Amino acid sequence: MKTLAEIMGRVSVPLVTPFHEDETVNHDALARLVDFVITRNFCDSLIVTGTTGEFYALDDEERIAIWKTALEAARGRVPMVAGVGAASTRAAVRFTEVAERMGFDVVMCVLPYYSRPTQEGIYRHLEAVARATRLPVLIYNIPLFTGVNLEPATLERLVAIPNIRGIKEEAGIQPTQATEFALRTPPDFSIYCGDDTMVLQVLPQRGVGVVSGGSQAIGNWMKAMIAAYYAGDNERASRIYFRLAPFFASLNQNGRINPIPILRGAIEVVSGIKIGPPRRPQVPATEEEMRVTGALVRRLAEEEPC
Repeated sequence: MKTLAEIMGRVSVPLVTPFHEDETVNHDALARLVDFVITRNFCDSLIVTGTTGEFYALDDEERIAIWKTALEAARGRVPMVAGVGAASTRAAVRFTEVAERMGFDVVMCVLPYYSRPTQEGIYRHLEAVARATRLPVLIYNIPLFTGVNLEPATLERLVAIPNIRGIKEEAGIQPTQATEFALRTPPDFSIYCGDDTMVLQVLPQRGVGVVSGGSQAIGNWMKAMIAAYYAGDNERASRIYFRLAPFFASLNQNGRINPIPILRGAIEVVSGIKIGPPRRPQVPATEEEMRVTGALVRRLAEEEPC
């Protein structure tokens, strides 16, 4: 059985969901974005309807229609990952079954949010998703947004289920938990960094790569940084890291916890594709925010990774 890292590669991009000004899904822009990210070689695989894609703001029919558009636009050029996360186990299982029928390569399931379940509840939720499919399952741990953390002991139980093959760890608030995960899982279990700012911190903790929303705009830089790390050129990896740091910091201007509204604008700057506003209650980037982020991302787009 292939490892998840062998399927998804080192840089997996969770796509934003383009919207029209009235907040309806812009399927034409989505198809163009899929093609842009793939043809620019910004990714090794694509994730559809993850947090970056605002899955929580989509209804069921919209999510499945987005999957269809993304699969058709990708045309088999890269592995495709379906974000199947939901607040209820029944809904997550249903999305998982649909994703397998549609031809996705992997399903990614975020921990159940809002209800703040116990570790046993989290275990049963992810177990049900895994039992519902033959596809590899990528667990998504982001306590900053869900309000719950996957404890290492719970992950140790979950990896006994054969198709639970990896975890996306949002490492910003728990920078060494990846080590605890590594100590409790087999060597072929894939640990992905889920925070663009923490990649070089997670790779030495048996990390295999990153799930990087920012790579829709700077994927060539992200790939170069990870390649430098694996080549043993830590000086170059560090140099790229510090070139990227101001851009990533700019996505959280004015106390924004969610970087997606400003990231959407950054992707527009680089791709020329109209990504549109986020869905409310998120609000679009301001002119001043985009003046800062736009200048940073334009410089990165004009230069080769150093």
